[in-house]
Amino acid sequence: MERGAVDRENLIHDWNRSGNAPRKFGNFDLFDESLRDGLQSPSVIDPPVEDKIRIVELMAELGIEAVDVGLPCAGPRAFSDVLALARHIRDRKLPLSVAAAGRTVVGDMQAIAEVQQKAGIPIIAYAFIGSSPIRQYAEGWTLERMLKTSIEAISFARKEGLEVCYVTEDTTRSSPETLRQLFLAAIEHGASRLCVCDTVGHATPDGVRALIAFTKEVIAESGADVKIDWHGHNDRGLALINALVALEAGADRIHGTAAGIGERVGNTPIDQVLVNLKLDGVIDRDLTKLVEFVRTVAKATGVEIPANYPLVGDDAFRTATGVHAAAIIKAKRRNDDWLADRVYSAVPAGEFGKSQTIDVGPMSGMSNVIYWLEQRKEPVDEELGRFILDRAKASNRTLSDADIYQAIAEFRSRATA
Repeated sequence: MERGAVDRENLIHDWNRSGNAPRKFGNFDLFDESLRDGLQSPSVIDPPVEDKIRIVELMAELGIEAVDVGLPCAGPRAFSDVLALARHIRDRKLPLSVAAAGRTVVGDMQAIAEVQQKAGIPIIAYAFIGSSPIRQYAEGWTLERMLKTSIEAISFARKEGLEVCYVTEDTTRSSPETLRQLFLAAIEHGASRLCVCDTVGHATPDGVRALIAFTKEVIAESGADVKIDWHGHNDRGLALINALVALEAGADRIHGTAAGIGERVGNTPIDQVLVNLKLDGVIDRDLTKLVEFVRTVAKATGVEIPANYPLVGDDAFRTATGVHAAAIIKAKRRNDDWLADRVYSAVPAGEFGKSQTIDVGPMSGMSNVIYWLEQRKEPVDEELGRFILDRAKASNRTLSDADIYQAIAEFRSRATA
């Protein structure tokens, strides 16, 4: 069959779709918590405001719709940064809905209201309170106290002109009776969003479906037009799939952070949410800045990206295995980047601003070596290639470029001796 005559859709049989109806999603948006929940990780650096500004600009370029700019009640520096970010988003007319977080405490809502007044743009107040029995027991809270503080904070925020999202921490371990009372009270006093939280990463996909369905029932009972947010953590390694299930179940907004940074093992990685939504055809947007976004957040916060981290890690599109590399190289020799990006990868590197990399190591074949030399415009010599491959076979790791150049120098030195 001639090149170009292949129906590319038939080159990959997609069992993800076989026998299933197309996945259905309603209208939704993505909410980035990198500069709030992400900074609550005990290992990160709270970056200077200049770095935060660049991060929100990249969010806008990626089409992320909303951003939590921080906890203005946390102290003078936190308040100053939150205000600076809100003003920058206003001045640059960035297409980002702006939110700030605080406890269901009047003083916290007052700080958010002050930011809104000084920035001159709407700020959504994410007002949070723990709702699970275990949290109530540890804190010594009664339901009556929780209702009282929630109502006071929401009522104050609404009088100050703030839109309110009511956030029940540890929702996924809370009783339906408690949640119903808290949700209905919040809605009655002006909350326009309810944030369902998997604060300790407890939920499974079945739990997500059940909780979103329950929340929709309570909203229907209230008769109000209220949106549902999903906020997940990754303690059981389920944050990504839970976020996608929450969307299918009817959540209106999904929270996440760059590289999943956050408390303990972190939050839903918003970058992986974006990748999966694009690959599933749910969104169609330019994500070539996604790698830059994650790396910018990682550098600013002092987080090291693991080599095997999806899309962004150094090894995401890198191979030194002979069989794998040979298939990629054959595709490249046909000048078919589409094929090279997919023959050994489920994520097409080129769509996200990256490319396939072929290295040389103990499991490599001669094609790896030849390709490495060609890419660096080094003369391709069979004896040189064998010398490099023998060096790789004797090594316990993939050779660096410096290792290979050293082998080339040794070979040429011996040849002229």
